[in-house]
Amino acid sequence: MTEPTITQLKPMPDDWQRALAVVAHPDDLEYGCSAAIAAWTDAGREVTYVLATRGEAGIDTLEPAKCGPLREREQRASAAVVGVSAVEFLDHPDGVIEYGLALRRDIAAAIRRHRPELVITLNHRDTWGGVAWNTPDHVAVGRATLDAAGDAGNRWIFPELSAQGLEPWNGVRWVAVAGSSTPTHAVDATAGLERGVRSLLEHRTYIEVLTDEDPETYARGFLTANAEATGERFGGKPAVAFELFGR
Repeated sequence: MTEPTITQLKPMPDDWQRALAVVAHPDDLEYGCSAAIAAWTDAGREVTYVLATRGEAGIDTLEPAKCGPLREREQRASAAVVGVSAVEFLDHPDGVIEYGLALRRDIAAAIRRHRPELVITLNHRDTWGGVAWNTPDHVAVGRATLDAAGDAGNRWIFPELSAQGLEPWNGVRWVAVAGSSTPTHAVDATAGLERGVRSLLEHRTYIEVLTDEDPETYARGFLTANAEATGERFGGKPAVAFELFGR
């Protein structure tokens, strides 16, 4: 019998200039795709981060009033490592984000403000590859982002945004979902992987309560293993995978 052929991932489109990454929590992008973002900013592309929460409910030993500002600082430092200076927070409540019109409106407003061609989000499905249950926050934000990419271009959806000076933006060409169990495309992580590790390490407070392992050993091991596994479907190069939805 012949060995089954591994379906190769396609290269991500590169004919764009502006991207908007929309996720639920500080560290979501660092666990998923910061090595790709480093490669994009190196190439002169603009990337903006929008986080639905400040991650204030993410550390059991730290009350939300102290945790939120700390995790915000860590996120801004983390973004700077990969060349991202614009980081916004929507102030939805961590752990209990509700999918619905308010969330779609906030994300559509961000899309109209920043006018991206590429929108990035995180796995919006119920599970991680059918193995681990996803969190409600990830599901809500991922799904709302996919919906808001269309909402942003329709002047009759959330017309109050136009009244606020946010005119419709129908220029989103793709939504890329990181952490998908059915990826279609990938980005070479060779040049950006080291900065991806350092970017994740900026979330040191969170990592130190998550694992007893040395933070750098943990971050490097996690990201390298994922990049190498993806690389098996991308010509043997370490890579970051995305499920790409065209618009």
